[in-house]
Amino acid sequence: MRASRLLSMLLLLQSRGQMTAEDLAAELEVSVRTIYRDIDSLSAAGIPVYAMRGRAGGYRMLDGYRTHLTGLTSDEAATLFLSGVPGAAAELGLGSLLAAAQLKLLAALPPTLRDRADRSRERFHLDSPGWFHDSEQPPFLIAIAQAVWRQLPLAVRYRRWGGEVRRRLEPLGLVLKGGAWYLVARADTQLRTYRVSRVLEVTTLDDRFERPLDFDL
Repeated sequence: MRASRLLSMLLLLQSRGQMTAEDLAAELEVSVRTIYRDIDSLSAAGIPVYAMRGRAGGYRMLDGYRTHLTGLTSDEAATLFLSGVPGAAAELGLGSLLAAAQLKLLAALPPTLRDRADRSRERFHLDSPGWFHDSEQPPFLIAIAQAVWRQLPLAVRYRRWGGEVRRRLEPLGLVLKGGAWYLVARADTQLRTYRVSRVLEVTTLDDRFERPLDFDL
């Protein structure tokens, strides 16, 4: 827990430039006394953090100092590529900048974490819901997401306009668009899209399938 807090403090100072002990304590949900001890620990470890005196003072890093992303867990690395909203960025003309930033983040990761982040980016695509609309909360979303990760087929009962149907699906990815979740899956060798909120029943099957080599959301 303390190691995670020290890393969080380091990244906060690195990204915000300067923060008071009170601001750090509020951000990290600890006491100011704990912040003082953590600052001493960072200094003892050779991290160039120093105090600025006076009314506008606080703690800051030595100019030009940067840490590497070696403190990330595999799950944290995976979520790096779920945190953006590619659709909104593209509409603002920032799509290429977002892609460049993600590429730099990916290059900074150790090889084992880089593979995990790549898998996440290939399997999940998130886009924020529209204004004044709540996101759907489909009851089988977690089960479907787990099947996507584990490459396990699904037997589903699905509601469509003409009535209910049963399908055997190979789930390849999930997309959040306008507050609604959609499953991209292979059914009878064809790629199809299913609205997750219309799934009425799900059974995860045991026979693992192989993803198409050229598939990418």
